[in-house]
Amino acid sequence: MNPVFADIPTSVFEVMSILARETGAINLGQGFPDDPGPEDVRRKAAEAVIEGWNQYPPMMGIPELRQAIAAHYRHWQGIELDWQSEVMVTSGATEALAGALMALIRPGDEVVLFQPMYDAYLPLVLRAGGVPKFVKLSPPHWTFTAEMLAEAFSPKTRVVLLNNPLNPAAAVYGPDQLGLLAEFCIAHDAIALCDEVWEHVVFDGLRHVSMLSIRGMRERTVKIGSAGKIFSLTGWKVGLVCAAPALMRVLAKAHQFITFTTPPNLQAAVAYGLGKDDSYFEGMRAGMARSRDRFAKGLVERGFSVLPGHGTYFLTVDIAPLGLDDDVAFCKRLVNEFGVAAIPVSAFYAEDPVTTTVRFCFAKRDEVLDGALERLEKAAR
Repeated sequence: MNPVFADIPTSVFEVMSILARETGAINLGQGFPDDPGPEDVRRKAAEAVIEGWNQYPPMMGIPELRQAIAAHYRHWQGIELDWQSEVMVTSGATEALAGALMALIRPGDEVVLFQPMYDAYLPLVLRAGGVPKFVKLSPPHWTFTAEMLAEAFSPKTRVVLLNNPLNPAAAVYGPDQLGLLAEFCIAHDAIALCDEVWEHVVFDGLRHVSMLSIRGMRERTVKIGSAGKIFSLTGWKVGLVCAAPALMRVLAKAHQFITFTTPPNLQAAVAYGLGKDDSYFEGMRAGMARSRDRFAKGLVERGFSVLPGHGTYFLTVDIAPLGLDDDVAFCKRLVNEFGVAAIPVSAFYAEDPVTTTVRFCFAKRDEVLDGALERLEKAAR
């Protein structure tokens, strides 16, 4: 067996989900909303599977979706894309990440990773032959400095992988931080692989800025989005990939030999959804922000220290003020004794973890969050 995968232990996400099922706990660990998603988008998918084409669609994605992606990013992020040479559809953002790392990394190339990080990053980098170099981010603001980047970058740096907005820490990086990272990419001739799946799930008047729009990065950025996150349909697995033609030609070859294509009915529905009126996207954000604020207020009232969170489905809590320093033990006790599943943020680190922060998913119905708060009040006492 390949040791990269054979030696990976059961993830904490699976452990917590199993415990939630066994104990009947309220699961605020796994990151998905509990509403079914926009009905009109789902209806388009149903219509397309009955009335439309169900054989192989084009490898790069159906033209109407690729055109819709280009139009969507022009409108929302001011990015001009040639849909024929700079846009591709994959079977989810994780497939896009895997294909990009396979396409961009040669054995021995170094890849800069920001911790905490999505758990797929490290095994995919290792499987592609990359050498990880970590930048450790810390609460409460999870920012990085020139000194931190200088320590991670070297003449061997080939790729830097950035998640913006950042899961699990809910940080949103704007032009200043992106510009700083761009300086290092340009100086080291590195490619920025940007996981921007949370681009529409931003709050507090913020607007997502893509690395593609940063000066000097147009030809050295791979942008990855997710229809599942945009429309709260996490099971659909439709990834949106944008890159300059020289990069896209190689990315497309990797995609060709991984999944080759993506269900055409889902592509048709996403094409429709990306063209929805601005009010849908603004309303989605407003609804998520309301849930975030409601849950955060409840946590604070019960004595928890809530860290700033400007995007994603998640809030993080600092347990150090409670006199605790082991987030894994805290989460296990929380699910077993008090019936709420959460995720220890230390699980998102490969080395030298922060062990005093815990992630909750707030993308749930009010009654679910209220039930969790009742149980968390007992835990706080």
